[in-house]
Amino acid sequence: MSYEQSLYKIVEPVKKTTISRLNKKRKWEYGYNKENDIVVISKSGRIGQVLEIQGLRIGLPPKPQNVHVSDKRKWEKLEYPKELTKLKNIFDWREYPEEQKDKWYDFIDEEFKRREEGFWFMNGDEPTYITGSHYMYLQWSKIDVGAPDFREANRLFFIFWEACKADSRCYGMCYLKNRRSGFSFMSSAETVNLATISSDARYGILSKSGADAKKMFTDKVVPISINYPFFFKPIQDGMDRPKSELAYRVPASKFTRRKITANEKQEELVGLDTTIDWKNTGDNSYDGEKLNLLVHDESGKWERPDNILNNWRVTKTCLRLGSRIIGKCMMGSTSNALDKGGDNFKKLYSDSDVTKRNRNGQTRSGLYSLFIPMEWNYEGFIDEYGRPVFDTPRGECLGPHGELIDIGVISHWENEADGLRDDQDALNEFYRQFPRTEEHAFRDETKNSLFNLVKIYEQIDYNEGITSSAVLSVGNFQWQNGVRDTKVVWSHDPNGRLKVSWVPDYKLQNNVIVKNGIKHPGNEHMGAFGCDSYDISGTVDGRGSNGSLHGLTKFSMENAPPSTFFLEYIARPQTAEIFFEDVLMALVFYGMPLLAENNKPRLLYHLRRRGYRGFSMNRPDKIYNKLSVTEREIGGIPNSSEDIKQAHAAAIEMYINEKVGLMQDGSYGTMYFNDTLNDWAKFDINKRTKFDASISSGLAIMACNKHLYRPNQQRTKTRLDVSFAKYKNDGVNSQIIKN
Repeated sequence: MSYEQSLYKIVEPVKKTTISRLNKKRKWEYGYNKENDIVVISKSGRIGQVLEIQGLRIGLPPKPQNVHVSDKRKWEKLEYPKELTKLKNIFDWREYPEEQKDKWYDFIDEEFKRREEGFWFMNGDEPTYITGSHYMYLQWSKIDVGAPDFREANRLFFIFWEACKADSRCYGMCYLKNRRSGFSFMSSAETVNLATISSDARYGILSKSGADAKKMFTDKVVPISINYPFFFKPIQDGMDRPKSELAYRVPASKFTRRKITANEKQEELVGLDTTIDWKNTGDNSYDGEKLNLLVHDESGKWERPDNILNNWRVTKTCLRLGSRIIGKCMMGSTSNALDKGGDNFKKLYSDSDVTKRNRNGQTRSGLYSLFIPMEWNYEGFIDEYGRPVFDTPRGECLGPHGELIDIGVISHWENEADGLRDDQDALNEFYRQFPRTEEHAFRDETKNSLFNLVKIYEQIDYNEGITSSAVLSVGNFQWQNGVRDTKVVWSHDPNGRLKVSWVPDYKLQNNVIVKNGIKHPGNEHMGAFGCDSYDISGTVDGRGSNGSLHGLTKFSMENAPPSTFFLEYIARPQTAEIFFEDVLMALVFYGMPLLAENNKPRLLYHLRRRGYRGFSMNRPDKIYNKLSVTEREIGGIPNSSEDIKQAHAAAIEMYINEKVGLMQDGSYGTMYFNDTLNDWAKFDINKRTKFDASISSGLAIMACNKHLYRPNQQRTKTRLDVSFAKYKNDGVNSQIIKN
């Protein structure tokens, strides 16, 4: 089966008639278009295709009538006229003979236009657009191998970055990358590109250490600046190859073609007063300074005591004046193991999801997250047109330098991963360096896990290999016709709060039994729920723990998958009451009981008040007579007992070893909820409150195996002293025999 890419898609969020009408009037302004919810990166007033890259819709410029075609019908660096190579700066140009200047004006004008608006060229049979920043990277930036190759992955990267620059709601990008993807060179090239057209500006560089930031500055930024053509290169102050600061303090305030062609005297030039520098790594780096661009390289590798989250909270303020965003951040990295800086970067990346915005239209971090899977940008598997070779070619396929590609990148990657199956730490490191999914990028080290990470990650890999929509359904429960305490119905909703992998037959749904006015579950023999609830609707920082609910089947004779987690609910609705009602509807719909922690009792009181006390299980490790008054009233199990904590962890461990990952018969487990699997992978028994999914899923396992925790009642045996009288039966009358 051939590979299907999911990195981007062409969408039509705007009617073609609307696009044509506004194109005709050149009404499409560069920036965020709120009415149509797209970010326009075209600067001509017109748009063409709309790409959606990881949830961000981007309006590209329309294809022009004349598209550049090279001899080989692919990207080739345009030849720089030899006459102009002799000119090193603006002053050399001023001394150039006037009669020779005229023939270069059009060339220089065209370069400024491409830098500003982007560039179209034929790539094979496909008209291809690259942004101005990408053009500057390909045409005028010198990297370690000379001129960069064109890659489709980098084209999408620069399009996404241009949208981040255009969107007034955005502070920049948080790029989760794979190793050797070229981010350091691309961000260095963009730093020089922006700095050489800006006045009174500051550009900063941070990395996982001060030495790394300095190396990026001296080995990448400075050489790119030095190798710019004279018409793009301002005169710099100080050393030719500075070590700490690159300063443009002499040339025109806005370095344009008009400035370089105007017949002005040197003393009339006004300096840019723009600088590029780097800082040592620290939480307060660049604190209090105003930045136009901050390059954050290797941000997923900040180890203690440095913290990328703390630093971003500080540097974010350097990019704004009040509510107005005046600068952008270009952040990119692979991820370290979670306890070596990866966890903080993961939080920052998660907080940058463009599909999750506050009422100001911004993500929690202010950044926009981008992940480009390794198969798009893996060295040795990019063809001569810069396109990734996903599948093994059927015919001859050549790389950019004429090398033969005879296997697809997917097969190559899988072969390499298979060779590391017996060394899980090495495999996880391979996944982090060359991730195909976000899950791969944030893999942790196996030695830090309480549970069997090998089996957990086997299951995660299997789940990612199957189509989730074929197994999981997303939606919400609702009372029929909106009438409470009647029947519950399941409704599909892509934005729903619950995920389910199994729904019982209609005859088993809403199986509720009423005994003495109290409602009890009718399908208790089939399974049970576990829940980690919360009592407070809101928290000061808005980031309280989630409520979590899991449903698990037992082994029964009914038509249900045995010993399978069938429901996952990890969310924090706006009020606790919404969460309580969601839990109640799930219990009624499946007709199964609930084992919940009773240290946060509002959920259990909610069930009792509504007449569903029979659905709340009592703690299985005590007989009824030994329960406290509160436990008899509402049920539930405490989380404070050390015995309960150990039993809870042992329950999860037992389930993972028996039901998760690769089975002995070659099949895989039926645990399809990756959020829960990842929570198990990180679980720390000493910090249980952080792991909502682990708490509720463990309680579900305990509920389905409650017989394992039943106490052995000690019976007191009383010795009965029973004596029988003995008689002598000689003669007519019997006589008692006395001892």
